[in-house]
Amino acid sequence: MHEHERRAWLRLARTENVGPVTFRNLIARFGSASAALEELPRLAARGGKGNFVLADESEAARELEALAKLSGRMIASCEPEYPPGLRALEAPPPVISVLGHPHLLQKEMIAIVGARNASALARKLADTLSRELGFAGLVVVSGLARGIDAAAHEAALAVGTVAVVAGGVDVVYPPENEKLYAAIKNQGVVLSEMRLGEAPQARHFPRRNRIISGLSRGVVVVEAAEKSGSLITAQCALDQGREIFAVPGSPLDPRARGANRLIKEGAVLTESAEDIVSVLSPMLGGGFREPEAPPLSPPETDAEADRIRAAVEEALGPAPVEIDELIRQLRAPAAAVLTVILELELAGRCVRQPGNRVCWK
Repeated sequence: MHEHERRAWLRLARTENVGPVTFRNLIARFGSASAALEELPRLAARGGKGNFVLADESEAARELEALAKLSGRMIASCEPEYPPGLRALEAPPPVISVLGHPHLLQKEMIAIVGARNASALARKLADTLSRELGFAGLVVVSGLARGIDAAAHEAALAVGTVAVVAGGVDVVYPPENEKLYAAIKNQGVVLSEMRLGEAPQARHFPRRNRIISGLSRGVVVVEAAEKSGSLITAQCALDQGREIFAVPGSPLDPRARGANRLIKEGAVLTESAEDIVSVLSPMLGGGFREPEAPPLSPPETDAEADRIRAAVEEALGPAPVEIDELIRQLRAPAAAVLTVILELELAGRCVRQPGNRVCWK
């Protein structure tokens, strides 16, 4: 990627109201980030937002320079070094920042996640699973949290581990894992889609969890209470067509209820690394299932989108609705409906939800 286009790619990814799905659709429609940036103000104005502000080019250049000074690099989703598991997502993160050894991202991966306040036995099992899976040739992915995440990373340092963080790759969180962070940066990979220097926020963690599962062939849950972040990662894995493994625990321990429920719902009951390897072996070395390409064609004229704009806005509500259902009900050309939704997204008036659904913001 030419350096000018790399900056444009980063600017587009950092521009307000441009999420992964919108980014993908813009690239599919205009062919390049540079061309999409030129069109964004016009599209946002048509969606109802004037004075649309693009991400600053000098800020993008400074972020790339700062990352290079840390011996890191930004990898765009169109580049061959981009992790194959993430590339296969319906809407991959447009850019990831990487510290450490990016060649590990081309290897087969398995995610191990679980409770922050993990029991001693669960930490020991996470350690054992991580070591054995590493020696079986799998890179261990986790989220650098305390508890199960930390145990999994520590055990896999010698064979390969990837820490996906919720802030910038230069931000250590939690602070108590500073030594572990330094070791992973030296021997493994620290990865994030967030801008450099950004502190982790609650809304970032589901995005981090989506990357953890997306990188991996499967997700192993070792202790997880109901409504824990580990269950969000498991749901992401399910949505992405990944395998889900869960370690059973005592029904008297609240930290085991989430994992036990996953087993009831069909997750692979996991007591050893062999339970995991036996399921994954047939798919290792093969590609990931690629998503369908997004529509490329814009409406023939802006007037075509304007003609159905009021109908689209009337059909939208606070509850998410599938875009395919909108197209069916409105009996309108798909390209025109998708264009109106894109313009409303850029204006910040509607938002995407999982399952190709949209609603008012």
